[in-house]
Amino acid sequence: MTTLMDSKSAGFKFSAKLGVTRALLRAFGLFGDPFTHLLQGKEDPYPLYAKVRQRGPIHRSHLGSWVTGSHELGSKILRDRTLFLNREAGGVPGHEMMDDIPWNSSILGLDPPDHTRLRRLAQPAFGPKMISKYRIQVEKLCHGLLDEAAGRDGFDLIEDFAGPLPLLVIGELLGVPEQYHERFVKAGRKVGPVIDGVKSLKMAREFRAAVDDLDQVFSELIELRAKDPGDDLISRLTTAHGDGKLTTEELLAFCTVLAVTGFETTTNLIGNAVLAMTGDRAQWNLLKDDPDLAPRAVEETLRYDSPALQAQRVPHQDIALAGHHIRANSSVVVLIGAANRDPEVYDEPDRFDLTREDPAEHLSFSGGIHYCIGAPLARMEGETALRVLVERLPELCVSGRVQRRSSPVISGCTRLPVSGTAR
Repeated sequence: MTTLMDSKSAGFKFSAKLGVTRALLRAFGLFGDPFTHLLQGKEDPYPLYAKVRQRGPIHRSHLGSWVTGSHELGSKILRDRTLFLNREAGGVPGHEMMDDIPWNSSILGLDPPDHTRLRRLAQPAFGPKMISKYRIQVEKLCHGLLDEAAGRDGFDLIEDFAGPLPLLVIGELLGVPEQYHERFVKAGRKVGPVIDGVKSLKMAREFRAAVDDLDQVFSELIELRAKDPGDDLISRLTTAHGDGKLTTEELLAFCTVLAVTGFETTTNLIGNAVLAMTGDRAQWNLLKDDPDLAPRAVEETLRYDSPALQAQRVPHQDIALAGHHIRANSSVVVLIGAANRDPEVYDEPDRFDLTREDPAEHLSFSGGIHYCIGAPLARMEGETALRVLVERLPELCVSGRVQRRSSPVISGCTRLPVSGTAR
């Protein structure tokens, strides 16, 4: 089968499809549809989220998707067991471009019963006992990264700290030996951004090459763990594979997806937290005076500047939502970033506030059966990283131009230069 990886004509068709998609978004944007503008990517999507909320609890965009920025309705949708990730005939709406890249991404859009089966296999790695065990190692990694970075006049928080940390942590969780770390981290950082969508043929080809490298790493480790299992997730999944509980394809895809999703969320959580609090020194000083506020800082960051900006569900039969008739197999999009700043739920929603009392639960880790399996790990990494940063670099500040991602689905920084005298 000829693919965009080895064919000039396939590559040309892929680039053309990207161009047509962008042109359509620009054209529909001329009609004032806020969701269409959001899909084009904005560094600051919050003014558009306000326009979405002005259209009511839910509305149909010009692209055909049903869109909500309501916290109440969004929470209901994400927790509804009768809604799915895939259309009834298969396929996740909006992921068609990824079909042109030869890799197994199906695990990202699994519904029950396969979703339940695979989630059950990985769940123990994210339980309280294991998270407590990882915490000590995460703290060591934080100090090690800062020892390298803080010795310079300044450093990039994303490149030198928030980016490497979660990949090293997920490597520990999976059981990636030290001799594989460089390959694992390099490939992981190429794969991760594709959660945001493929933006060019070059990006697609780099992504495919990185997936090949990750598959090779995991294939070697699976073979190793089959002979000599350890106390890690690859060993647990390899044993399950031997027992016939998952296929070889599922095993490799599962390892790759865990590496990618674990990297992006935590990197952006740490970066967004530091950007918000150093932008309001009163908030940073609260954390500096009481590092035990780190868990609250994580939760407020997840609400105020969620790394994940939207989630999607699909009904397999006609349903009603907020008085609207939604046809089967329609795309229903929850704008998480909008819901997390819904003024119907939060006082002064556009203000970052560590002293916020009893806030409603944010939707940043989704909800229901698709609630993020790695949420406990991401929270722990964020709390530990912020505590180490504020204790080691109490006068940390942004020292240069910040570059934010222009993305409809991910909120974070690609560049966050900082400086501060290390303790």
